[in-house]
Amino acid sequence: MNSPTLAPLARRTAIRPIRMIHLGLGNFFRAHQAWYTDTASDAAEWGYAAFDGRSPRMSTLLRPQGGAYTLVTQAPGGDELRVVESLSAVHAATEAAAWLGYFEDPQVAIVTLTITEAGYRVDPAGAHAHEVAALRSDPRAAVASAVGRLVAGLLARRAAGAGGIVLLPCDNLPDNGPGLREAVTRYADRVDPTLLAWIDAHVTFGSTMVDRITPATTPALVAEVERQGGFADSAPVPTEPFTEWVIACDFPAGRPDWDATFVDDVTPYEHRKHWLLNGSHSLLAYRGLLLGHVTVRDAILDPDCRGWVERWWDEAQRHIVLDADSNAAYRGHLIERYENPSIRHELAQISMDGSEKLLGRVLPVVLAEREAGRVPEAALMVLGAWVAFLRARPVPVRDPRADELCELAALPDLGDAARALVAVLDADLASDDQALDGIVAAADALLAAREGAAR
Repeated sequence: MNSPTLAPLARRTAIRPIRMIHLGLGNFFRAHQAWYTDTASDAAEWGYAAFDGRSPRMSTLLRPQGGAYTLVTQAPGGDELRVVESLSAVHAATEAAAWLGYFEDPQVAIVTLTITEAGYRVDPAGAHAHEVAALRSDPRAAVASAVGRLVAGLLARRAAGAGGIVLLPCDNLPDNGPGLREAVTRYADRVDPTLLAWIDAHVTFGSTMVDRITPATTPALVAEVERQGGFADSAPVPTEPFTEWVIACDFPAGRPDWDATFVDDVTPYEHRKHWLLNGSHSLLAYRGLLLGHVTVRDAILDPDCRGWVERWWDEAQRHIVLDADSNAAYRGHLIERYENPSIRHELAQISMDGSEKLLGRVLPVVLAEREAGRVPEAALMVLGAWVAFLRARPVPVRDPRADELCELAALPDLGDAARALVAVLDADLASDDQALDGIVAAADALLAAREGAAR
Protein backbone atom coordinates (compact mmCIF):
# COMPACT_ATOMS: atom_id res chain seq x y z
CA MET A 1 0.00 0.00 0.00
CA ASN A 2 1.14 3.54 -0.64
CA SER A 3 0.04 4.93 2.71
CA PRO A 4 -1.48 3.63 5.97
CA THR A 5 -4.04 6.45 6.08
CA LEU A 6 -6.29 8.62 3.93
CA ALA A 7 -4.13 11.69 4.56
CA PRO A 8 -3.04 12.06 0.90
CA LEU A 9 -6.65 13.05 0.06
CA ALA A 10 -6.14 16.30 1.96
CA ARG A 11 -9.81 16.24 2.96
CA ARG A 12 -11.24 17.57 6.24
CA THR A 13 -10.38 21.23 6.04
CA ALA A 14 -12.44 21.53 9.23
CA ILE A 15 -13.78 18.99 11.73
CA ARG A 16 -17.54 19.26 11.91
CA PRO A 17 -19.02 20.20 15.31
CA ILE A 18 -20.18 17.14 17.22
CA ARG A 19 -23.96 17.36 17.59
CA MET A 20 -24.79 13.66 17.36
CA ILE A 21 -23.67 10.40 18.97
CA HIS A 22 -23.86 7.03 17.31
CA LEU A 23 -23.61 3.60 18.94
CA GLY A 24 -22.69 0.69 16.68
CA LEU A 25 -19.82 1.58 14.35
CA GLY A 26 -20.49 -1.04 11.69
CA ASN A 27 -20.80 -0.98 7.94
CA PHE A 28 -24.52 -0.33 7.82
CA PHE A 29 -24.32 2.84 9.89
CA ARG A 30 -21.48 4.11 7.73
CA ALA A 31 -23.42 3.37 4.52
CA HIS A 32 -26.64 4.84 5.86
CA GLN A 33 -26.95 7.40 8.68
CA ALA A 34 -23.36 8.65 8.34
CA TRP A 35 -23.77 8.94 4.55
CA TYR A 36 -27.13 10.72 4.84
CA THR A 37 -25.46 13.19 7.20
CA ASP A 38 -22.45 13.64 4.92
CA THR A 39 -24.70 14.40 1.93
CA ALA A 40 -27.05 16.76 3.79
CA SER A 41 -27.13 20.37 2.60
CA ASP A 42 -26.04 21.49 6.08
CA ALA A 43 -23.47 18.74 6.59
CA ALA A 44 -20.85 21.21 7.81
CA GLU A 45 -23.00 21.87 10.90
CA TRP A 46 -23.47 18.27 12.00
CA GLY A 47 -20.70 15.90 13.07
CA TYR A 48 -20.92 12.48 14.73
CA ALA A 49 -19.05 11.05 17.69
CA ALA A 50 -19.30 7.34 16.86
CA PHE A 51 -18.69 4.47 19.29
CA ASP A 52 -18.06 0.80 18.74
CA GLY A 53 -20.71 -1.52 20.10
CA ARG A 54 -18.34 -3.98 21.78
CA SER A 55 -15.31 -4.87 19.69
CA PRO A 56 -12.77 -2.04 19.28
CA ARG A 57 -11.89 -3.21 15.77
CA MET A 58 -13.62 -0.49 13.77
CA SER A 59 -12.58 2.44 15.94
CA THR A 60 -9.02 1.12 15.79
CA LEU A 61 -9.14 1.14 11.98
CA LEU A 62 -10.84 4.51 11.65
CA ARG A 63 -8.99 6.56 14.25
CA PRO A 64 -5.75 6.84 12.22
CA GLN A 65 -7.91 8.03 9.30
CA GLY A 66 -9.51 10.77 11.36
CA GLY A 67 -12.84 8.95 11.12
CA ALA A 68 -12.96 9.28 7.32
CA TYR A 69 -13.58 6.30 5.08
CA THR A 70 -14.58 5.46 1.53
CA LEU A 71 -18.14 4.49 0.66
CA VAL A 72 -18.05 2.33 -2.46
CA THR A 73 -21.43 2.35 -4.21
CA GLN A 74 -21.42 -0.75 -6.38
CA ALA A 75 -23.73 -0.32 -9.36
CA PRO A 76 -24.01 -2.66 -12.35
CA GLY A 77 -22.20 -0.05 -14.45
CA GLY A 78 -19.26 0.35 -12.09
CA ASP A 79 -18.20 1.65 -8.69
CA GLU A 80 -18.57 5.17 -7.32
CA LEU A 81 -16.18 6.18 -4.54
CA ARG A 82 -17.02 8.88 -1.99
CA VAL A 83 -14.98 9.83 1.05
CA VAL A 84 -17.43 10.27 3.95
CA GLU A 85 -16.40 12.85 6.56
CA SER A 86 -19.34 13.01 8.95
CA LEU A 87 -17.51 11.15 11.74
CA SER A 88 -15.76 13.87 13.70
CA ALA A 89 -14.59 11.46 16.41
CA VAL A 90 -14.48 7.67 16.79
CA HIS A 91 -14.24 5.83 20.09
CA ALA A 92 -13.94 2.32 21.44
CA ALA A 93 -16.78 0.94 23.53
CA THR A 94 -14.61 1.15 26.64
CA GLU A 95 -14.22 4.94 26.47
CA ALA A 96 -16.96 5.55 29.01
CA ALA A 97 -15.77 9.02 30.04
CA ALA A 98 -15.99 10.25 26.45
CA TRP A 99 -19.45 8.72 26.08
CA LEU A 100 -20.74 10.51 29.17
CA GLY A 101 -19.01 13.73 28.17
CA TYR A 102 -20.98 13.93 24.94
CA PHE A 103 -24.25 13.39 26.79
CA GLU A 104 -23.30 16.27 29.09
CA ASP A 105 -22.91 18.62 26.12
CA PRO A 106 -26.13 20.58 25.44
CA GLN A 107 -25.08 20.96 21.77
CA VAL A 108 -25.47 17.19 21.29
CA ALA A 109 -29.06 16.73 20.14
CA ILE A 110 -29.43 13.21 18.70
CA VAL A 111 -28.27 9.69 19.47
CA THR A 112 -28.66 7.14 16.68
CA LEU A 113 -28.24 3.39 17.17
CA THR A 114 -27.42 0.39 14.99
CA ILE A 115 -26.95 -2.35 17.57
CA THR A 116 -28.86 -5.22 15.86
CA GLU A 117 -31.88 -6.97 17.33
CA ALA A 118 -29.88 -8.50 20.18
CA GLY A 119 -28.78 -5.11 21.48
CA TYR A 120 -32.30 -4.17 22.55
CA ARG A 121 -32.72 -7.21 24.78
CA VAL A 122 -32.04 -6.30 28.38
CA ASP A 123 -32.72 -8.04 31.69
CA PRO A 124 -31.99 -5.53 34.46
CA ALA A 125 -33.21 -7.94 37.12
CA GLY A 126 -31.18 -10.86 35.79
CA ALA A 127 -28.32 -10.96 33.29
CA HIS A 128 -27.69 -7.21 33.60
CA ALA A 129 -28.26 -6.93 37.35
CA HIS A 130 -24.53 -6.37 37.91
CA GLU A 131 -24.68 -3.30 35.65
CA VAL A 132 -27.69 -1.97 37.52
CA ALA A 133 -25.87 -2.41 40.81
CA ALA A 134 -22.80 -0.63 39.45
CA LEU A 135 -24.85 2.37 38.26
CA ARG A 136 -26.75 2.55 41.53
CA SER A 137 -23.45 2.77 43.33
CA ASP A 138 -21.81 5.12 40.83
CA PRO A 139 -23.86 6.75 38.02
CA ARG A 140 -20.62 7.17 36.04
CA ALA A 141 -19.69 3.50 36.21
CA ALA A 142 -18.66 1.85 32.93
CA VAL A 143 -21.27 -0.63 31.67
CA ALA A 144 -21.21 -2.79 28.56
CA SER A 145 -24.78 -3.25 27.33
CA ALA A 146 -26.19 -0.78 24.83
CA VAL A 147 -29.24 0.01 26.94
CA GLY A 148 -27.09 0.35 30.04
CA ARG A 149 -24.84 2.81 28.25
CA LEU A 150 -27.86 4.86 27.21
CA VAL A 151 -29.19 4.98 30.77
CA ALA A 152 -25.75 6.01 32.05
CA GLY A 153 -25.69 8.74 29.42
CA LEU A 154 -29.14 9.99 30.42
CA LEU A 155 -28.11 10.06 34.09
CA ALA A 156 -25.11 12.20 33.12
CA ARG A 157 -27.24 14.50 30.94
CA ARG A 158 -29.75 15.06 33.73
CA ALA A 159 -26.97 15.79 36.23
CA ALA A 160 -25.40 18.29 33.81
CA GLY A 161 -28.71 20.02 33.09
CA ALA A 162 -27.98 19.64 29.38
CA GLY A 163 -31.62 19.54 28.31
CA GLY A 164 -33.52 17.29 25.95
CA ILE A 165 -32.18 14.70 23.52
CA VAL A 166 -33.53 12.42 20.79
CA LEU A 167 -32.88 8.66 20.80
CA LEU A 168 -33.34 7.34 17.26
CA PRO A 169 -32.99 3.56 16.75
CA CYS A 170 -32.06 2.56 13.19
CA ASP A 171 -32.23 -1.23 13.34
CA ASN A 172 -34.44 -3.72 11.53
CA LEU A 173 -36.65 -4.16 14.57
CA PRO A 174 -40.45 -3.86 14.44
CA ASP A 175 -41.63 -0.81 16.40
CA ASN A 176 -38.03 0.07 17.15
CA GLY A 177 -38.91 3.37 18.84
CA PRO A 178 -41.41 1.94 21.34
CA GLY A 179 -39.11 -1.05 21.80
CA LEU A 180 -36.21 1.19 22.72
CA ARG A 181 -38.38 3.26 25.06
CA GLU A 182 -39.54 0.13 26.86
CA ALA A 183 -36.00 -1.21 27.25
CA VAL A 184 -34.57 2.11 28.46
CA THR A 185 -37.33 2.88 30.94
CA ARG A 186 -37.35 -0.65 32.36
CA TYR A 187 -33.61 -0.47 32.91
CA ALA A 188 -33.75 3.09 34.27
CA ASP A 189 -36.48 2.13 36.74
CA ARG A 190 -34.16 -0.45 38.30
CA VAL A 191 -31.26 2.01 38.50
CA ASP A 192 -33.04 5.18 39.64
CA PRO A 193 -36.84 5.44 39.47
CA THR A 194 -36.65 9.24 39.65
CA LEU A 195 -35.04 9.22 36.20
CA LEU A 196 -38.32 8.13 34.60
CA ALA A 197 -40.01 11.51 35.02
CA TRP A 198 -36.95 13.25 33.55
CA ILE A 199 -36.99 10.87 30.57
CA ASP A 200 -40.68 11.60 29.97
CA ALA A 201 -39.96 15.33 29.98
CA HIS A 202 -36.66 15.44 28.11
CA VAL A 203 -36.16 12.36 25.90
CA THR A 204 -37.80 11.85 22.51
CA PHE A 205 -37.88 8.31 21.14
CA GLY A 206 -38.17 8.24 17.35
CA SER A 207 -39.03 5.33 15.08
CA THR A 208 -37.40 4.54 11.75
CA MET A 209 -37.38 2.19 8.80
CA VAL A 210 -33.95 1.80 7.23
CA ASP A 211 -32.90 0.04 4.05
CA ARG A 212 -29.62 -0.31 2.20
CA ILE A 213 -27.89 -3.58 1.39
CA THR A 214 -24.40 -3.38 2.86
CA PRO A 215 -22.17 -6.45 2.56
CA ALA A 216 -19.09 -7.08 4.64
CA THR A 217 -15.79 -5.43 3.70
CA THR A 218 -13.27 -7.79 2.07
CA PRO A 219 -9.53 -7.56 1.44
CA ALA A 220 -10.37 -7.39 -2.26
CA LEU A 221 -12.42 -4.24 -1.68
CA VAL A 222 -9.57 -2.63 0.28
CA ALA A 223 -7.23 -3.34 -2.63
CA GLU A 224 -9.77 -2.09 -5.19
CA VAL A 225 -10.23 1.21 -3.33
CA GLU A 226 -6.49 1.75 -3.41
CA ARG A 227 -6.41 0.92 -7.12
CA GLN A 228 -9.33 3.15 -8.09
CA GLY A 229 -8.81 5.97 -5.62
CA GLY A 230 -5.06 6.08 -5.45
CA PHE A 231 -5.06 6.06 -1.65
CA ALA A 232 -5.19 3.51 1.15
CA ASP A 233 -8.27 2.99 3.29
CA SER A 234 -8.33 0.34 6.00
CA ALA A 235 -12.11 0.48 6.41
CA PRO A 236 -14.01 1.08 3.15
CA VAL A 237 -17.69 0.17 3.00
CA PRO A 238 -19.40 -1.51 0.03
CA THR A 239 -23.05 -0.74 -0.60
CA GLU A 240 -25.71 -0.60 -3.30
CA PRO A 241 -27.17 2.47 -5.06
CA PHE A 242 -30.63 2.02 -3.49
CA THR A 243 -31.25 3.55 -0.07
CA GLU A 244 -34.32 4.44 1.97
CA TRP A 245 -34.87 6.04 5.37
CA VAL A 246 -38.34 6.66 6.79
CA ILE A 247 -38.49 8.58 10.07
CA ALA A 248 -41.30 9.33 12.53
CA CYS A 249 -39.86 11.72 15.11
CA ASP A 250 -39.87 15.28 16.36
CA PHE A 251 -36.45 16.91 16.74
CA PRO A 252 -36.80 19.68 19.34
CA ALA A 253 -33.16 20.79 18.96
CA GLY A 254 -33.01 20.38 15.18
CA ARG A 255 -31.53 17.77 12.88
CA PRO A 256 -29.43 17.55 9.72
CA ASP A 257 -31.21 18.19 6.43
CA TRP A 258 -31.40 14.47 5.76
CA ASP A 259 -32.86 13.40 2.41
CA ALA A 260 -35.22 11.04 4.20
CA THR A 261 -38.98 10.49 4.21
CA PHE A 262 -40.64 11.99 7.30
CA VAL A 263 -44.00 10.52 8.30
CA ASP A 264 -46.33 10.28 11.29
CA ASP A 265 -46.23 6.48 11.30
CA VAL A 266 -43.49 4.27 9.87
CA THR A 267 -45.44 1.04 10.37
CA PRO A 268 -46.64 0.46 6.77
CA TYR A 269 -43.15 1.11 5.40
CA GLU A 270 -41.68 -1.03 8.14
CA HIS A 271 -43.96 -3.95 7.28
CA ARG A 272 -43.14 -3.72 3.59
CA LYS A 273 -39.41 -3.62 4.18
CA HIS A 274 -39.30 -6.27 6.90
CA TRP A 275 -41.57 -8.69 5.08
CA LEU A 276 -40.72 -8.18 1.42
CA LEU A 277 -36.99 -7.47 1.66
CA ASN A 278 -35.86 -9.00 4.95
CA GLY A 279 -38.29 -11.91 4.77
CA SER A 280 -37.16 -12.83 1.27
CA HIS A 281 -33.54 -12.47 2.40
CA SER A 282 -34.17 -15.08 5.10
CA LEU A 283 -35.91 -17.30 2.54
CA LEU A 284 -32.97 -17.01 0.15
CA ALA A 285 -30.46 -17.55 2.93
CA TYR A 286 -31.87 -20.75 4.38
CA ARG A 287 -33.21 -22.32 1.18
CA GLY A 288 -30.30 -21.05 -0.89
CA LEU A 289 -27.59 -22.34 1.44
CA LEU A 290 -29.24 -25.77 1.55
CA LEU A 291 -29.25 -25.81 -2.27
CA GLY A 292 -25.57 -24.89 -2.47
CA HIS A 293 -25.80 -21.16 -3.20
CA VAL A 294 -23.43 -18.65 -1.63
CA THR A 295 -24.79 -15.17 -2.39
CA VAL A 296 -28.16 -13.50 -2.79
CA ARG A 297 -27.51 -13.10 -6.50
CA ASP A 298 -26.72 -16.80 -6.87
CA ALA A 299 -29.97 -17.70 -5.16
CA ILE A 300 -32.30 -15.22 -6.92
CA LEU A 301 -31.02 -16.42 -10.33
CA ASP A 302 -32.11 -19.95 -9.39
CA PRO A 303 -35.70 -20.33 -10.74
CA ASP A 304 -36.60 -22.44 -7.71
CA CYS A 305 -35.62 -19.74 -5.23
CA ARG A 306 -37.02 -16.94 -7.40
CA GLY A 307 -40.37 -18.70 -7.60
CA TRP A 308 -40.59 -19.12 -3.83
CA VAL A 309 -39.67 -15.47 -3.33
CA GLU A 310 -42.53 -14.38 -5.58
CA ARG A 311 -44.96 -16.65 -3.74
CA TRP A 312 -43.75 -15.34 -0.40
CA TRP A 313 -44.25 -11.76 -1.60
CA ASP A 314 -47.80 -12.55 -2.72
CA GLU A 315 -48.65 -13.86 0.76
CA ALA A 316 -46.96 -11.02 2.62
CA GLN A 317 -48.40 -8.28 0.40
CA ARG A 318 -51.93 -9.14 1.50
CA HIS A 319 -51.08 -7.56 4.86
CA ILE A 320 -49.30 -4.38 3.65
CA VAL A 321 -51.59 -1.33 3.54
CA LEU A 322 -49.52 0.70 1.06
CA ASP A 323 -51.04 0.91 -2.43
CA ALA A 324 -50.63 -1.97 -4.87
CA ASP A 325 -48.73 0.03 -7.50
CA SER A 326 -46.21 1.18 -4.92
CA ASN A 327 -45.74 -2.37 -3.69
CA ALA A 328 -45.30 -3.68 -7.23
CA ALA A 329 -42.63 -1.07 -7.90
CA TYR A 330 -40.91 -1.98 -4.64
CA ARG A 331 -40.83 -5.65 -5.64
CA GLY A 332 -39.32 -4.71 -8.98
CA HIS A 333 -36.60 -2.71 -7.25
CA LEU A 334 -35.86 -5.68 -5.00
CA ILE A 335 -35.26 -7.99 -7.96
CA GLU A 336 -32.93 -5.41 -9.52
CA ARG A 337 -31.06 -5.08 -6.24
CA TYR A 338 -30.74 -8.83 -5.73
CA GLU A 339 -29.48 -9.35 -9.28
CA ASN A 340 -26.88 -6.57 -9.05
CA PRO A 341 -23.64 -8.32 -10.14
CA SER A 342 -21.52 -5.77 -8.29
CA ILE A 343 -22.95 -6.62 -4.85
CA ARG A 344 -21.72 -9.76 -3.13
CA HIS A 345 -24.18 -10.25 -0.28
CA GLU A 346 -23.36 -13.56 1.35
CA LEU A 347 -26.19 -15.81 2.48
CA ALA A 348 -24.16 -16.96 5.49
CA GLN A 349 -24.19 -13.39 6.79
CA ILE A 350 -27.97 -13.13 6.34
CA SER A 351 -28.53 -16.49 8.06
CA MET A 352 -27.27 -15.12 11.39
CA ASP A 353 -29.62 -14.61 14.36
CA GLY A 354 -32.57 -16.40 12.80
CA SER A 355 -34.33 -16.96 16.12
CA GLU A 356 -34.64 -13.19 16.43
CA LYS A 357 -34.95 -12.05 12.83
CA LEU A 358 -37.75 -14.44 11.91
CA LEU A 359 -39.94 -12.96 14.66
CA GLY A 360 -40.34 -9.74 12.68
CA ARG A 361 -39.64 -10.91 9.13
CA VAL A 362 -41.84 -13.98 8.73
CA LEU A 363 -43.86 -14.84 11.82
CA PRO A 364 -46.35 -11.92 11.56
CA VAL A 365 -47.34 -13.03 8.05
CA VAL A 366 -47.72 -16.67 9.14
CA LEU A 367 -49.96 -15.68 12.04
CA ALA A 368 -52.03 -13.25 9.95
CA GLU A 369 -52.56 -15.87 7.25
CA ARG A 370 -53.56 -18.51 9.77
CA GLU A 371 -55.98 -16.09 11.43
CA ALA A 372 -57.53 -15.55 8.00
CA GLY A 373 -57.99 -19.31 7.70
CA ARG A 374 -55.30 -19.82 5.06
CA VAL A 375 -52.30 -22.15 4.99
CA PRO A 376 -49.45 -19.91 3.78
CA GLU A 377 -47.31 -22.38 1.88
CA ALA A 378 -44.44 -20.00 1.15
CA ALA A 379 -44.31 -18.54 4.67
CA LEU A 380 -44.29 -22.02 6.18
CA MET A 381 -41.58 -22.99 3.72
CA VAL A 382 -39.35 -20.23 5.12
CA LEU A 383 -39.75 -21.68 8.60
CA GLY A 384 -39.19 -25.15 7.22
CA ALA A 385 -36.01 -23.98 5.50
CA TRP A 386 -34.82 -22.57 8.85
CA VAL A 387 -35.47 -25.91 10.53
CA ALA A 388 -33.62 -27.74 7.75
CA PHE A 389 -30.76 -25.25 7.93
CA LEU A 390 -30.34 -25.86 11.65
CA ARG A 391 -30.51 -29.61 11.11
CA ALA A 392 -28.04 -29.74 8.19
CA ARG A 393 -25.81 -26.77 9.14
CA PRO A 394 -24.45 -25.97 5.66
CA VAL A 395 -22.57 -23.10 7.33
CA PRO A 396 -21.86 -22.55 11.03
CA VAL A 397 -24.93 -21.46 13.00
CA ARG A 398 -24.47 -17.97 14.43
CA ASP A 399 -27.33 -17.10 16.74
CA PRO A 400 -27.61 -15.96 20.38
CA ARG A 401 -29.34 -19.29 21.06
CA ALA A 402 -27.17 -21.39 18.76
CA ASP A 403 -26.38 -24.19 21.23
CA GLU A 404 -30.02 -24.61 22.21
CA LEU A 405 -31.24 -24.48 18.61
CA CYS A 406 -28.70 -27.01 17.35
CA GLU A 407 -29.59 -29.38 20.19
CA LEU A 408 -33.29 -29.17 19.34
CA ALA A 409 -32.60 -29.55 15.63
CA ALA A 410 -30.69 -32.77 16.31
CA LEU A 411 -33.71 -34.55 17.82
CA PRO A 412 -34.03 -37.89 16.00
CA ASP A 413 -37.53 -37.26 14.67
CA LEU A 414 -37.85 -34.32 12.27
CA GLY A 415 -41.38 -33.59 13.44
CA ASP A 416 -40.27 -33.36 17.06
CA ALA A 417 -37.34 -31.15 16.08
CA ALA A 418 -39.56 -28.84 14.04
CA ARG A 419 -42.15 -28.51 16.80
CA ALA A 420 -39.47 -27.71 19.39
CA LEU A 421 -37.79 -25.14 17.13
CA VAL A 422 -41.06 -23.44 16.17
CA ALA A 423 -41.91 -23.23 19.88
CA VAL A 424 -38.81 -21.07 20.30
CA LEU A 425 -40.48 -18.58 17.96
CA ASP A 426 -44.11 -18.97 19.01
CA ALA A 427 -45.58 -21.60 21.34
CA ASP A 428 -49.08 -21.32 19.88
CA LEU A 429 -47.83 -21.86 16.33
CA ALA A 430 -46.01 -24.99 17.52
CA SER A 431 -49.42 -26.33 18.58
CA ASP A 432 -50.98 -25.60 15.18
CA ASP A 433 -50.78 -29.06 13.61
CA GLN A 434 -51.79 -27.92 10.12
CA ALA A 435 -49.10 -25.25 10.06
CA LEU A 436 -46.54 -27.61 11.56
CA ASP A 437 -47.29 -30.19 8.86
CA GLY A 438 -46.38 -27.58 6.24
CA ILE A 439 -43.17 -26.69 8.03
CA VAL A 440 -42.12 -30.33 8.40
CA ALA A 441 -42.94 -31.10 4.76
CA ALA A 442 -40.84 -28.16 3.57
CA ALA A 443 -37.91 -29.13 5.80
CA ASP A 444 -38.10 -32.77 4.77
CA ALA A 445 -38.15 -31.91 1.05
CA LEU A 446 -35.16 -29.59 1.38
CA LEU A 447 -33.13 -32.09 3.39
CA ALA A 448 -33.92 -34.81 0.86
CA ALA A 449 -32.89 -32.54 -2.04
CA ARG A 450 -29.65 -31.68 -0.26
CA GLU A 451 -28.90 -35.30 0.47
CA GLY A 452 -29.66 -36.26 -3.12
CA ALA A 453 -27.38 -33.55 -4.49
CA ALA A 454 -24.55 -34.75 -2.28
CA ARG A 455 -24.63 -38.28 -3.71
